[in-house]
Amino acid sequence: MATIDHFNLRSFDLNLLVAFDALISEGSVTKAAKRLKIQQPAMSHSLSTLRVLLQDELFIRVGQVMQPTARARSLAVPVRQALRQAQLALTGGLGFDPATEERTFRIAMSPEIELLLIPDLTARLRRLAPGIKVLARVFPYEAMEPSLEDGTIDLAVGCTYTKTSRRSFEPLYETHFACCFNPALLDLPNPVGLDTYLAAEHATISQNDTLQGCIKDALEMAGVELDVVMAGPGYMSVLSAAQVSPVIATVPSRIAERYGPLLGLKVSPLPVRLSFPAVSMVWANHADGDAANAWLRQQIRDSLACTGVAGEKKVCEGQVLEKVAELG
Repeated sequence: MATIDHFNLRSFDLNLLVAFDALISEGSVTKAAKRLKIQQPAMSHSLSTLRVLLQDELFIRVGQVMQPTARARSLAVPVRQALRQAQLALTGGLGFDPATEERTFRIAMSPEIELLLIPDLTARLRRLAPGIKVLARVFPYEAMEPSLEDGTIDLAVGCTYTKTSRRSFEPLYETHFACCFNPALLDLPNPVGLDTYLAAEHATISQNDTLQGCIKDALEMAGVELDVVMAGPGYMSVLSAAQVSPVIATVPSRIAERYGPLLGLKVSPLPVRLSFPAVSMVWANHADGDAANAWLRQQIRDSLACTGVAGEKKVCEGQVLEKVAELG
């Protein structure tokens, strides 16, 4: 175990670490002061002292937000870990209690997960952990790893993430696609045949500079080409296009089953086999020991288990009813 330099630590006001963590979390001197229940001048003084002691600006104002510098980002995770360890020691080793915890989790997610996870996770947290809040962000893949490392996000859920030595990785479910169409605008058989599917005009999701977007590689691997006439950044825009236009929307099966009927769309299995990466959950290795992070990961597993295709959802609801009956 490394020796603690008590003399140098004694000369450093450890309350400054609490102020630093609040500033990192809130991105605002005013909000950080409110969080710590102190006056804004006192928080400003703490920031000035930190800047002198650490010889770095730490936070730079960009518009209405205080953006952390590279030095501040490098300190964010170890400072948060130190404070949590101190809190655990001072509370006699009491574990995480979701019913009383107050915390904001930041989750990076793909557009598919945004629609499938946010509604059910919100309902679950409001019931089990009213003090826990979630800030969900659709994150570009290239920004995800450094954001996990510096604590900007707590975990990521999507289909393009891969395992590395610095982060933990857990596949959640296999991705399958379906197609949706408005029967009032397209007189198609259901299920849609391959020739009919290939002859139709299509709407897809794309967050890059191609019309085929996220299904481009899968289409090329299957050796098929679609006449894509509209590509949007989110699945609801794609489904809405199919609601009012004679186009077929190709979307994940879970999205199709949950939202297609709400828009009056027919749902058909995809007549061509497309291969996609599994949806996975990723978090930094240093979060393995965080009981709150582990609890949130379980809530995500449970939420997604109840947002499968229609048959899967019925099984999940039945399991819940059985548990309620056992408790009653």
